[in-house]
Amino acid sequence: MNQQQQQQLVWQIGHALATPLPPGWQQMRVEYRAAGRHVEVDLLVTGQDGLPRPVQPSPEAVQLLGNLRAGMYQPGRGTWLSAILIYGSATVLSTDFLADVEPPWRQAPPQIGFQDELRFFPRAEQSIPQWLRQRAGLDATPSAEPSVATPLAETPEALRSPRVHDGLDESGRPVVNREPLSPAERDRVLEYLDGAPVVLASRTYDADAFDPDREPLVPLNFRTDGRWYWPGAVAYYLREHDVAPDPELLGHIRALRFTLPEVGEPERELAVTAITGQPST
Repeated sequence: MNQQQQQQLVWQIGHALATPLPPGWQQMRVEYRAAGRHVEVDLLVTGQDGLPRPVQPSPEAVQLLGNLRAGMYQPGRGTWLSAILIYGSATVLSTDFLADVEPPWRQAPPQIGFQDELRFFPRAEQSIPQWLRQRAGLDATPSAEPSVATPLAETPEALRSPRVHDGLDESGRPVVNREPLSPAERDRVLEYLDGAPVVLASRTYDADAFDPDREPLVPLNFRTDGRWYWPGAVAYYLREHDVAPDPELLGHIRALRFTLPEVGEPERELAVTAITGQPST
């Protein structure tokens, strides 16, 4: 399916979703998740009152979404496992397709579902993410850049801290050489980064290294998940400039499937010690 055919099918999906709705709706947001024969579809419709409400999508729309997924298959690469399509009353506002990130299932498919996924949409070995291999019951295969969650730190020295950027150019401006995140993964990473507890904070803000003329708005704080600690600049630069986090921190977050672990007082105190070199009081 070429790009034009994909766009046409996206419009057909919007029409099929909107046809049963009463007039006056403002926005539709449909999320489709699938693995093999397992399919989940959530539709939220915003009415004239500005409130989004769940609506049962039509069978025709669900079938068309499945057709879009199959039509976007790339040999050796597979196809997307989850998609979010947002429609305005007269336009397509956004489309986002995720091929390698595990969807946030309402109910996780059984192992056969993931095995079917790889049978229906075959992938080359290097295109099977580790989580999908595990879900499908395949033997673990070492990858060049495995996503492994960092273990819980037991000493301040064991806590890890990310690089905010990859270096500086001759003029002193930051340099990054990182793949940008898709909008859906970006939101999940930001939720993780912003959800971790703050262990140190200042009332002032730092200058934006990527836009020095902007009003200083970079948070001077630190958060921790008990494995890593990071400055507020990490989430700020992702949100404001699409700068992905340090690849090792990103791999850690992906390995945890974007689920923040419980962070107790001992973990917070350990982070304070790591950041300041002094035990918390």
